[in-house]
Amino acid sequence: MDSSVITGSTIPEPRDGIEFESHEAAYSFYKDYAKSVGFGTAKLSSRRSRSSKEFIDAKFSCIRYGNKQQSDDAINPRPSPKIGCKASMHVKRRQNGKWYIYSFVKEHNHELLPAQVHFFRSHRNDDPLKNDIRIRRRKNLSSVSKLFGAYQNVDCLEGYMRNQHDKGRSLVLESGDAQVLLDLFMHMQEENPKFFYAVDLNEEHRLRNLFWVDTKGMEDYSNFDDVVCFDTTYFTNKYKIPLVFFIGVNHHIQPTLLGCALIADETVYTFAWLMQTWFMAMGERAPQLMLTDQNNALKAAIGAVFPQTCHCFCLWHILEKIPRQLEYLSLWHDNFMVKFNKCIFKSWTEEQFEKRWSKLLDKFNLREVEWVRSLYEDRKYWVPAFMRDLSFAGLSTMSRSESLTSSYDKYVHAETSMREFIEQYKTILEDRYEEEAKADFDAWHETAELKSPSPFEKQMSLVYTHEIFRKFQVEVLGAAACHLKKESQDETTTMYTVKDFEDGQNYMVEWNETKSDIYCSCRSFEYKGYLCRHAIVVLQMSGVFSIPPKYVLQRWTNAALSRHPISERLDEVQTKVRRYNDLCRRAIILGEEGSLSQESYNIALCAIREALKQCASLNNSAETSACPNTSGSIEEENQYRNTSKERAPDLQVTGADKATRRAGAANTKESNHSSAVKKGKVC
Repeated sequence: MDSSVITGSTIPEPRDGIEFESHEAAYSFYKDYAKSVGFGTAKLSSRRSRSSKEFIDAKFSCIRYGNKQQSDDAINPRPSPKIGCKASMHVKRRQNGKWYIYSFVKEHNHELLPAQVHFFRSHRNDDPLKNDIRIRRRKNLSSVSKLFGAYQNVDCLEGYMRNQHDKGRSLVLESGDAQVLLDLFMHMQEENPKFFYAVDLNEEHRLRNLFWVDTKGMEDYSNFDDVVCFDTTYFTNKYKIPLVFFIGVNHHIQPTLLGCALIADETVYTFAWLMQTWFMAMGERAPQLMLTDQNNALKAAIGAVFPQTCHCFCLWHILEKIPRQLEYLSLWHDNFMVKFNKCIFKSWTEEQFEKRWSKLLDKFNLREVEWVRSLYEDRKYWVPAFMRDLSFAGLSTMSRSESLTSSYDKYVHAETSMREFIEQYKTILEDRYEEEAKADFDAWHETAELKSPSPFEKQMSLVYTHEIFRKFQVEVLGAAACHLKKESQDETTTMYTVKDFEDGQNYMVEWNETKSDIYCSCRSFEYKGYLCRHAIVVLQMSGVFSIPPKYVLQRWTNAALSRHPISERLDEVQTKVRRYNDLCRRAIILGEEGSLSQESYNIALCAIREALKQCASLNNSAETSACPNTSGSIEEENQYRNTSKERAPDLQVTGADKATRRAGAANTKESNHSSAVKKGKVC
């Protein structure tokens, strides 16, 4: 039987006696079977006839067949996937030249991976990145924490491809830079064993790519993995060090550093290696949305490594290229930008965009411009009309200066050397740590100031972090400068035109009262994560006086670090946030008192462990929802405001404790007003 007889998506299981035209056909059949089940294959052995010299015997096996042998190379050990698996297929040749299955062992001693099967080397030809590139064997020196065992599946990285002309490329560093980096990594791992770094070597064993991430970056990603920006600005602008960043954003609208890398080039291989390595460092959790520059190699790599992730281009990356790509339009630049902005930002539907784009090309004779053609082909990656259901958390803006990624520009300049960057890297971590601790402290100790009688403002003041609330507050106040007009209405949806007198623009708002769906053409919610003034005025005029729960993103609330999702009912959200804030305030005081001596520390730690145990038991009980809330004996303390006396079923003690220690360490002076702080206490 040849593998060509396999039809449909069902691959027959091997069985004794099945015949093939050749042993290669037999191996092809076994590979197809392995791919459908979820394991990699290898040709284990073969034997020729002594008289005819023809192959008469062959054995194929799972990639994990056999036992691991110790590598002789202590500096660059060869990784081995072998773990003693016995799965195999033995074939023999008959006198008539046909081959048949002599024996078949089906059972494996490890997990099968049908969803990741394309990463195995034996199935590499099915990889979407195969055009004009070949497989290279991965020679990679990896040094990681014991916490991360992802590198034991080395086939995942060995399956990536590289252009034949790129094999000699290596990272350009000045003399001594490699030692500086190694010293940094050793120091970081001494301070925290969870620090992660990985090194990629080229065919000549020279450094090609380098990636690292600190523990705080991994912790931040566990809480905010919805949107990640991969920033290649410093590399593409030819800075002295070929640096790229993975950047996220926390609940205080502060940039979080989720990883750094030094890369040798912009090939598919480099980006695929980097994305896969970052993916493993982050606990093998893919981001929901990734923002990058417009780059075909990046597009192919992200599509292969993160097939379920939505990939988009940063708006400012597109807009900043216009003067350079269309410099011959300088005489018409202002007029062109007016038309271009109208096409991109004022197109309510995809059909509107298509018509306006066509007119734009004709008016400025751009149909033959390759870059403009590429923009249109990639329109679903960056044009707002195609991004109705996405959320960018403020990471995609119209200019670099407005972007959160630009916050790192003050640390890295065109002439920054590697040694200077290492010093700046430590400063980046310290500054980010301090800023977040200060924001956490303010959130727990200050109450937002209301500036209007709006029920929307009052509602969100108890939910949003201070930074988001201040931005939302601007929208609430701005609603007074908006006037709406009903345009149309059907059974489910009402369309409004909202005139914004502050910027003199008209916006379209679509409101579905049955589903509580609202959509504005300014796309504030998609790009910023909170509703705009135009949506607010429509809700107000429709008799709705609270923000629908689906438009309150947990990542912007004070409960963002909680492992429990916020409720669909906003009153429960407000109650939970009150409890959360109150417990965080009390945890700060407990941390201060408990740290004064070893005895007090033991008491505090014991109390926390017991409380966590009881809360976890309560929350995991199937009868939790039926249990009434019990009043706690909360002492009256004059520094607490809006204290809830309910029991807190959604408390995440570990997250609160981490944040509390940060806030307490960074802001001890500000907490001295607490009545629980003793006289003469040394912080």
